[in-house]
Formats: sequence, C-alpha cells, structure tokens
Amino acid sequence: MNQQSMRNLTLFDLLARNWQCQAPVAGLRFSGDGLAVAFAWADGTVAIAAAEDREPPESRIRVSGDLGQTTIRPREKPPVPLIVTAAFGDNTVPLAIQPRAGFLAGTTGGDVLPVSTAGDVGEPLIKTGNPVVALDRAAHAGVIAAGGDQCVVLWRGASDTRSLDLEKPLSGLALSPDGRRLALGFGDSLSLRPTQGSGTSREIPLPARPITIGWSGDGAWLACGLETGGLALVGMADGRIDIVPGFPAPVRTLCWSEPAGALFASGAFRIAGWSTAALPLDRKAGGALETGHAGLVAIEVVAAHPAKPLVAAGSANGRIVVARTGSRDELVVRPLGGAVTGLGWSADGRHLAIGCADGMAAIVTFPDQMFK
Repeated sequence: MNQQSMRNLTLFDLLARNWQCQAPVAGLRFSGDGLAVAFAWADGTVAIAAAEDREPPESRIRVSGDLGQTTIRPREKPPVPLIVTAAFGDNTVPLAIQPRAGFLAGTTGGDVLPVSTAGDVGEPLIKTGNPVVALDRAAHAGVIAAGGDQCVVLWRGASDTRSLDLEKPLSGLALSPDGRRLALGFGDSLSLRPTQGSGTSREIPLPARPITIGWSGDGAWLACGLETGGLALVGMADGRIDIVPGFPAPVRTLCWSEPAGALFASGAFRIAGWSTAALPLDRKAGGALETGHAGLVAIEVVAAHPAKPLVAAGSANGRIVVARTGSRDELVVRPLGGAVTGLGWSADGRHLAIGCADGMAAIVTFPDQMFK
C-alpha cells in the first residue's frame, strides 16, 4: 500500500469489519450479552456476526518513540463471514432480544422464533396466528409483545400469555421499561394499554402515522416519531400531548440517553436533541441541545451511547458521526456511502453496529481511549 492510499484511509476503513449482504439491511439488534449482532435483511433473512474483533484496534496501534505520534495499521485478515439463516418471510422480520441469549425473530407465518448467536433456530415461543409486524421485550420485566395485523400477544412464560384484539392495522409497538404498559401505533393514533389486569386504556389521536415509538428510561414519557409533522411527546403523569414540529423528513428513529439526560431524534439536518429536564413542550426550545454540525442531508438514524453522553448519527448520504451531547464536536466515522438504515451500540459501548440500504453491514470497534 503506497503512502497516498494510506493517507486516504478513513476511520471506518481502519476500525470497521464490514460485509456485503444480498439485500438491504433494514434493522439490527445486539444480543443481550453483547456477544453478537443480528442484521435483518429486507428479504426476510437474518445474518449474525460475532461482536468480538479478532484484530482489535489496540493490537494495531503504535506510538512512535521519538514524536509520540499514535498510528493504527490496517487489518490484515478478512472478517469472519456472517452466519446467514433461512428466510423467515419475504420482507424484513422484526427482531428482539431473547430472554437468555440470542435473538427473537417474528415471521410472516405468525411465529416468534428463538435464534441463537450461532444461527440455530428453535421451536416457536409465541404463535400469533397472523404475520408478526412488530416485536418488543421489556428485559427487566420478562414480558414479550408480538403484534400482528389482528392481535397482540403478551408473553410472560409458556403458561402465561394474553391476547389483545385489534380493530385496525398495527404500525408498531413498544413496552414500557417496567413491562406494565404497552404503546400501540396505528395509522393515525396511539393506544396505551395495560399489560395486566383491567387498567384503563387510552386512545391518543395523532396528526400523522407514528413510525417509531420509544419510552424514556423511567417510563415517564413516550416519544413518537411521525411520518410527517415532527415528533409527539406524551406525558404519563399528566396525560399531556405535545407535537414538536419543524422536521423536514420523517422521524424514523429516536433514542433516550440516560448518561446525557437527553432525547435525540432523526429527521432534521442536524442531530435534534433536548434535555429531559426541559423537553420542548408548548413549542419551547430552551432545552434544545446543539449537537454536532448541521448539514445538507437529513439525519436518518440516531443511537445513544449506553454509558457516555455521546450519540451516533447516520445520514441518507452514508455519513456516520459520533457527537458529544450539546457540543459541535463530532467524530466522522465514515464520510460517505450507502444510506444508513440502522445503528446500534453494544451494552459496553465498545462496538457500533451499522446497516445500510446498499446491503452493507458493519461493526466498528473503537479503542478504549477513543472516548475518554
């Protein structure tokens, strides 16, 4: 490799393991133990990669003795190939974390199947009777919610299941962190329902279709990204509903960051973020966090670091950055490429998984000293 090509290497070239998939990557999920990543392809296939890097960046870093300059050499070995499952349907399957280790995959046949990190598929855990379009698990509560076109099945064990009938097509769902409440997204509304007992349900009209739903870590707030019109915020304590406008693109992803005490959303020309102590209620912008740089292409995906006040963001032009909350400082991981469709951090914050519309799947492993 000549010196010119060495100078052109990006951080992505040096730190990422990447694979070319046979279909666009439409979703991804780390296993609960952080040892593997499942990439959901748009053709119904799931591909699994080990998170561990056999050429970790620490083994490739060199510090010159005279100037103290730090460099990292390129990888010498190709990444271990992906483990590819048989197709679970003819389009993207929803993924969740398996109760023990591995993943859960919803199929067009109506089953929720356990998938090990080695790609082995077990017997159905849940049968919904119609194609599974949404899947979630409240890890600490041990509750799984599997949604189809006509019903949602709540699972707490083989002998403890409950079915909720639906009157209209489901677009998404999310369990509260304590597993006691279930948010259901429909074409023009949101429904909040108890997962046990006979508590009160609540129907919330929305100005547009909700395309992503996310609970705050304490369950006090629910955020809904809308297909048009911005972001909806729902308070659990007082029942208030606020619409945050001003997003030029659909709010496809959002994330709550406990280390930063912040809410982040995609759909703007920069990383949109607010302090959870001053959410943008009544269109007040006092809690806005100016994070990263503004660009000419909308942010498509955001993912909050689990342990540090950092957020990763991917754009439609393939640009991927990691920014510090409330600061313009950002680390450019990849300058250009296929449109970013998924980002996710491992539980220890060491690995960032990436999925793209051009079929690229990747795991970027950062050196320990990168985010001190």
